[in-house]
Amino acid sequence: MISDIQDERYHVADEAIYDAFFLVLKEKDIDKITVSDVIKRAGIVRSTFYNHYENIPALVSAIEDKTIKDIFSLMETFHPKSDKEICKSYFLTICEYTTTNLFLANLLKNPGGEPFFEKLITMFHCYVARVTQDTTPPRHSKEAFSYMIACVIGSTIGVLHKWSTENFQAPADKVADLLTQSFMAVMLPFIT
Repeated sequence: MISDIQDERYHVADEAIYDAFFLVLKEKDIDKITVSDVIKRAGIVRSTFYNHYENIPALVSAIEDKTIKDIFSLMETFHPKSDKEICKSYFLTICEYTTTNLFLANLLKNPGGEPFFEKLITMFHCYVARVTQDTTPPRHSKEAFSYMIACVIGSTIGVLHKWSTENFQAPADKVADLLTQSFMAVMLPFIT
């Protein structure tokens, strides 16, 4: 029972730290954020922060890992079908996640977060390798299939980059529709 309470407290503090970091990120460049900035916004003491993270770079690394995990969780839920509404729902979820994850939105605007993108690209490569190992369309080689998946991932990142640099002016629904049309016109015929 005590362990459950401690786990919940740890989780609540961790969420407060993340939320505070995102709030400060709206006001400051990522490399200017300090522990003091985060703890003031989170309403916690310095020792609580240090019980969770060694420093701001460790917090950023944890946020990178969480963001990558979230993205891959979204990718795992997508099972392509010839159903425009299913595809659009998936891409709309990706768009909404991008607008609510200020860390990701900031990195997409200013891809100076090279370590994050290196991690992300490595994870995408592993994902593509796993998907192509498990599935290959009957009319195409594993190599062609893996390049096509990489193409779809790259174009999706490119669209999200453009959208974020334009401060999400276009409605998420419209961007999701464009991504859906692209997927259904290019990838779906390739895999069916």
